[in-house]
Amino acid sequence: MALPDSSFSVDSSTKYDDDGRIKRTGTWVTASAHIVTAVIGSGVLSLAWAVAQLGWIAGPIILIIFSLITLYTSCLLSDCYRSPDPITGTRNRKYMTMVKNILGGMQYKLCGLAQYVNLIGVTIGYSITASISMVAIKRSNCFHEKGHNAKCHTPNYPFMVIFGVVQILLSQIPDFHELSWLSILAAIMSFGYASIGIGLSIAKIAGGEHVHTSLTGTIIGVDVTNSQKIWNTFQSIGNIAFAYAFSTVLVEIQDTLKSSPPENKAMKKATVTGVSITTTFYMLCGLLGYSAFGNDAPGNFLTGFGFYEPFWLVDIGNIFIVVHLVGAYQVFAQPIFDLVESACTKRWPENEFITKEYIVNLPMIGSIRINLFRSIWRTLYVIFTTFLAIILPFFNSIVGLLGAISFWPLTVYFPTEMHLVQAKVPKFSITWIGLKSLAMFCLLVTLLAAAGSIEGIVTELKTYAPFS
Repeated sequence: MALPDSSFSVDSSTKYDDDGRIKRTGTWVTASAHIVTAVIGSGVLSLAWAVAQLGWIAGPIILIIFSLITLYTSCLLSDCYRSPDPITGTRNRKYMTMVKNILGGMQYKLCGLAQYVNLIGVTIGYSITASISMVAIKRSNCFHEKGHNAKCHTPNYPFMVIFGVVQILLSQIPDFHELSWLSILAAIMSFGYASIGIGLSIAKIAGGEHVHTSLTGTIIGVDVTNSQKIWNTFQSIGNIAFAYAFSTVLVEIQDTLKSSPPENKAMKKATVTGVSITTTFYMLCGLLGYSAFGNDAPGNFLTGFGFYEPFWLVDIGNIFIVVHLVGAYQVFAQPIFDLVESACTKRWPENEFITKEYIVNLPMIGSIRINLFRSIWRTLYVIFTTFLAIILPFFNSIVGLLGAISFWPLTVYFPTEMHLVQAKVPKFSITWIGLKSLAMFCLLVTLLAAAGSIEGIVTELKTYAPFS
């Protein structure tokens, strides 16, 4: 590891890392929590629908394939945190910086565009998804009191506002390094609602209710039309592929790790742990959910009322989803915050409004750091994402398209290309051919998923009504 700058005193060398920043304290455990928080979203409860489109053969195979692809490319990416040597090289604190230093040219701008458009889209999507779970809680109680056929319509947008207010408060947390507790809480919540979904599926299966499943999933002419089968298959493959991706925040997560053991080794351990936990829950939710609901599996069996009773357990599951998304929003928003704040600090280093921090002591919380620019800009960002979520309630389909567009460059192309350059892999060697083939395969998946998402957006636009 490179030694601290000689200008640091002995005391400061124990307080600062080799790049002059305050010593990082993260471990593979906290990094694993960040990964699980970023990866396991409420989409885990829609995997039963995805498996229903693919069937008993293709469903599990695709789940395994994309878990392995994500695991492999994420390990390649973790080796690029320092360059040119993965252990003693210079830190690349951002994905864009990493691409710029290793690949050069203009590729880093394309990387930044894909990364930050995806991050913004995800934060908007989480605002919508959290409101859906909050609405589901209210509707669940309504159905319990008035019967399953009652009209329990509830608008989403008031709950989006509530979610936004919570995010304004949490956005005052200065950076990723102080988010570990929130990520650990969010990871626990994801285990909670996934476990509830699994438990309810097992109970439904044990109840003996007959549902129709098949080796190839939904049946043309019975469950879906020929065109629906094609589009749904594309969407389900894309959903599974994107469900594993966390490359948009991997570098920022790795930048929280302390220097010993080497960051790349700790990050690989965290990646293996996070992806293994994720795959286990994905397989259980997807396969047990398909077994419970068959080819009629709902898009989300907690918010789509695959289960009505016990209503209190469904409510708890949706509460867990909301709490998880509160933390996940911050994991995806922090890189956006850091990009703007770092750029402004670099541009106007003498401006106290941008750079000066105040220490505020709060009862039961302790001292916190407040910066006026940070507080105002982050508040405006949350208001912006909340407003877009309200006027575009079908934005999840757009997020699916953004995910499709960003999956290939961020999860596959840049990690493989940077590995080829940094490891100096000879052209046309077995490794070179293998990585290029992997990139081409994933590009095809991305194009198919993007086509499916566009079809979904076109369909939803036909019935679009703001504030509904």
